[in-house]
Amino acid sequence: MRRVLLLAAVAAVVALAAAGGAGGATHECKGFQVCVPVAGPWVLSPARAETKWQLSCPKGFVVGGLDAELTNRALDLAFRATLGSPVNPGISTSTAAVFLGRLSAGRDPAASFRPHIGCIPAAGAGGRVPTAHHKVFPPGRPTVLRASSVAVHAGATRRVTRACRAGERLVTSSDAIGFFGKQPPSQALAGAVRVAARTARGRVTMTIRGGAAVRGHRAVVQLDLLCAGGG
Repeated sequence: MRRVLLLAAVAAVVALAAAGGAGGATHECKGFQVCVPVAGPWVLSPARAETKWQLSCPKGFVVGGLDAELTNRALDLAFRATLGSPVNPGISTSTAAVFLGRLSAGRDPAASFRPHIGCIPAAGAGGRVPTAHHKVFPPGRPTVLRASSVAVHAGATRRVTRACRAGERLVTSSDAIGFFGKQPPSQALAGAVRVAARTARGRVTMTIRGGAAVRGHRAVVQLDLLCAGGG
């Protein structure tokens, strides 16, 4: 009975993912009998500086596979994983994946990547058993990434402030611009969103401006706060 209910839940989530535009040419679910594909937006990554984007699974699922689409072959793409053995869903990954993109060569103001994750049921995922040694510690999770997204509207300016949770301190922050849709953004659309960030007393304030070209498109800015001290 539990398997029937699980399959029904998975089917419902798959339908929602398909409605959200999950791509069919990628292979994030390859090798899994039960898997929910989730597609992210086209994330601008036009510079040598690293761009981060966090993509989350539905509740009750962990990341089992990853893939991406690129608009430029010079985009270097990786993801943030947790050390542990074996390398496995639920050990190396969690309920979300953080993609790291960087343009390694050339100039391309509209360079972007579209992240994809394959989500599998969390039940049965392994756990890590750390080893103990005098004054030596196994790799852990001293920091956590707090991600939040803000919608961008044409002709509008928004100002938002975010901070780490109580008991945590801000280590660093970054922001990234994404455009949902099957097609990557044009150069005009890529340049239509402007973000300025300022950090003061552990709080990050973003000023987001959307140009006229944003009209008719679903654009978002994701703010990532790397926080420490909460564990």
